[in-house]
Amino acid sequence: MRIILYTGKGGVGKTSVAAATACKIAKEGKKVLVVSTDQAHSLGDSFDIKLSNDPLKIDNNLYAMEIDSVLENEKAWGNIKEYIEKLITLKSDKTIESEELLIFPGFEELLALVKIKDIYDEGKYDVLIVDCAPTGETMSLLKFPEVFKWWMEKFFPIKKKGAKLMKPIVEATVKIPVPSDDTFDDFERLYSKIHELHNLMLDRDTVSIRIVTTPEKIVVKEAKRSFSYLHLFDYNVDAIVVNKIFSKDSLKGYFRSWEDIQKESLVDLHDSFKGIPIFKLELMSDELRKKEMLQRVGDKIYGDAKPENVLFKEKIFTIEKEDEGYKLAINMPFVDRQELKLSQKGDEITISIKNERRSFILPTKLQAKEIISAKYDKDKLNIHFM
Repeated sequence: MRIILYTGKGGVGKTSVAAATACKIAKEGKKVLVVSTDQAHSLGDSFDIKLSNDPLKIDNNLYAMEIDSVLENEKAWGNIKEYIEKLITLKSDKTIESEELLIFPGFEELLALVKIKDIYDEGKYDVLIVDCAPTGETMSLLKFPEVFKWWMEKFFPIKKKGAKLMKPIVEATVKIPVPSDDTFDDFERLYSKIHELHNLMLDRDTVSIRIVTTPEKIVVKEAKRSFSYLHLFDYNVDAIVVNKIFSKDSLKGYFRSWEDIQKESLVDLHDSFKGIPIFKLELMSDELRKKEMLQRVGDKIYGDAKPENVLFKEKIFTIEKEDEGYKLAINMPFVDRQELKLSQKGDEITISIKNERRSFILPTKLQAKEIISAKYDKDKLNIHFM
């Protein structure tokens, strides 16, 4: 199964583009499911059909659903919820506030990803199209598996067998309840699922991310920033879709001043994303609603291209042997040097770009080495080890 995620700034038309892509692929004979992970769902509005947490058949080969995070939350927590609730209410009574604390920041997004993994494992469809939330929330969604794995490894390393032996001592001295066997099992199941999910998301032959933008300076800047952050987390962006382009006929009179703005933005996009396919869609005279309209839009965007294919694949990390050490080169376009920070602690390095931060374990051959220098040059962060 192919998985294609559409993301971008709010209001650029991600939902319409995702739905139109699904319609085009389904028309060509592949079985497609398009899902929305955005809590402010509008996928049903695009098809003009009420959708739910279960796939609904829209047409031959075409299915759609809107993921309900409340329902998925109830399914996912199991015994973990009861245990964390005990920790939260240890010194106080159970309140509405403690219930709300059980929904960690980013956890709703994680549940949406877990649902996507479940759909992938079922294998009922040829292609899964994902209409993601606006960029900021999508970044939470995409980085959460790695963050959760790190959290579990650092703060939950205790094993079931050891916990049984230590239970009376821990509970008597620090007054914190030790998880039950069932809770341990649920933690291990969730950890295993998220580990598999993270590996799936990094599989470039299966998963692609496509950024939807409009030809406006602020939105293009956001698209570049998203591209940098996605590269930081090693995800594959295989296409850019430029939506809401004014046609030549419309750039008259009141809209005349938009001609130069639009031209400049389109040139910037082509210069910035060289090598990556860029698809364009003019602003339509009608709303992008209902299957027939979305099908026409899918043809307009992709033409003869096959949107279900992996349209671009580039290695983000490369390791090169140097005279007296190694160079780790990381593709990170559009980064402001002033916002870039790098640190090393043992076999782990941390890279920060403004408010996004990623820590990861170095490849085996670099784990005994130390950083001697680093330089950001020609869209690459070159880190030298010895």
